[in-house]
Amino acid sequence: MTYATAQGTVRASAAIAEFVNTTKRYGEVLAADRLNLRIERGEFLSFLGPSGCGKTTALRMLAGFEAPSEGTILIDGQELAAEPAHKRPVNMVFQHYALFPHMTVAENVGFGLRQRRPKLARAEIEARVAKALETVRLGDFGPRRIWQMSGGQQQRVALARAIVNEPKILLLDEPMAALDAKLRGEMQMELLSLQRKLGITFVLVTHDQEEALSMSDRICIMGKGRIVQIGTPRELYDRPANRYVADFVGRANILPATVETVSGESAQVRLASGLAVQVAAPFATAPGAPVEVAVRPETLRLALAPEAGAAAIEAVVSHMTFLGEHIEYLLQHPDLGPLQVMVPRQAERALPGAGVGSTLHVLWDPGAGLILGKD
Repeated sequence: MTYATAQGTVRASAAIAEFVNTTKRYGEVLAADRLNLRIERGEFLSFLGPSGCGKTTALRMLAGFEAPSEGTILIDGQELAAEPAHKRPVNMVFQHYALFPHMTVAENVGFGLRQRRPKLARAEIEARVAKALETVRLGDFGPRRIWQMSGGQQQRVALARAIVNEPKILLLDEPMAALDAKLRGEMQMELLSLQRKLGITFVLVTHDQEEALSMSDRICIMGKGRIVQIGTPRELYDRPANRYVADFVGRANILPATVETVSGESAQVRLASGLAVQVAAPFATAPGAPVEVAVRPETLRLALAPEAGAAAIEAVVSHMTFLGEHIEYLLQHPDLGPLQVMVPRQAERALPGAGVGSTLHVLWDPGAGLILGKD
């Protein structure tokens, strides 16, 4: 089945929402550039990227707060690019929650229900509010005022106010940005548990990579108004499409190299230091081609001496950072520049006496890195 739109005919989608060649301009500023994205039913999708990348614009178009300049948006198979926000089957939790301080918790949660036309019966509103508060573990907090609630509790009130309307999609605009690190981690797990319990599609906007990696079924990496790469957290971390993604999702050493041989999705490259290493080659390349190789800090190892079967680079330790279960080493190499290596605390025992100023061997096992595609 297809649907007729102002931009032509588009196909029906089994997805809960879809961007079809969707563009948004603010004067000469291109905030979203030809977005094409399917959001599946029941998934937790995150838009991830730095400020100004277009992620919030995409969310606001999905919510109905902004209309596309070109293209269209489908929600549950219906074209809703021109439909106002209050008529869409979506609800949004804002960064600063937008709760009413003069209302009780229960009154805040039931606000949207009281605005419905035709009006809902008072008993039904009270029952649905009570159920929503129980769902977010605030069942006894209905009579309290908002100013009597902690930051984490206020976030749960905002969530209850959104889910009480039984939306098909719940939109979250950096809802944990105002929380401290410990509470943010706790709320991430609560939010994920709630999403699994309700089965509602969640769409999150965040610039926090750990938040996106820990919660999402899929992540949409945005840059300069475009979708750079979409995939599961593991896919994006293990197989970043280019330097932009490798830098933004986790940490990576990005090293210039030249391709020597290619065999399927594996290649031998020679680094600027002269060392030849085996790496993954998920993108088409050819012998002699200049490339960039990404290698994650935790895939490298450190030793006092070279080791059979592993390529080795001598480098000098310039900094060490204790991170609890891991020690982060920053080493300097005259040709490769700074190298980050993450060493498990137990493995540090094999480096007695190593400290700032020490010369260590950075061990590179076959397949530890990969050739990046072009930005």
